[in-house]
Amino acid sequence: MYEVKKRLEISAAHYLNLSYKSKCENLHGHNWIVDIYLRSETLNENGMIMDFTHINKKIKDKFDHKVINDVVNFNPTAENMAKYICDELTPYCYRVDVKESENNTAVYYKSESKVVLS
Repeated sequence: MYEVKKRLEISAAHYLNLSYKSKCENLHGHNWIVDIYLRSETLNENGMIMDFTHINKKIKDKFDHKVINDVVNFNPTAENMAKYICDELTPYCYRVDVKESENNTAVYYKSESKVVLS
């Protein structure tokens, strides 16, 4: 089994649509740190799971120095962004960590079974 991790730093702004009052409803920016984990039992003809440059083009180039709300059609919470990025890198991506700030990180794991916590 092969595994790679790619870290991106993305400077982007967003605002959240929330059911309660929050300063996050206002346009604000982050220097997002995104850790992307890919896994495969085989490598492509170039000896890679996926070229790091292709990950940059699919993810960083799409969001860097942009207003994320103008790019996606969902509420761009860190959790939703982690899932979106993971889905964009299917079938190899199984985990994405999206860090908005030093103390705020959301993690999405791709899983065949869903666990519901109450």
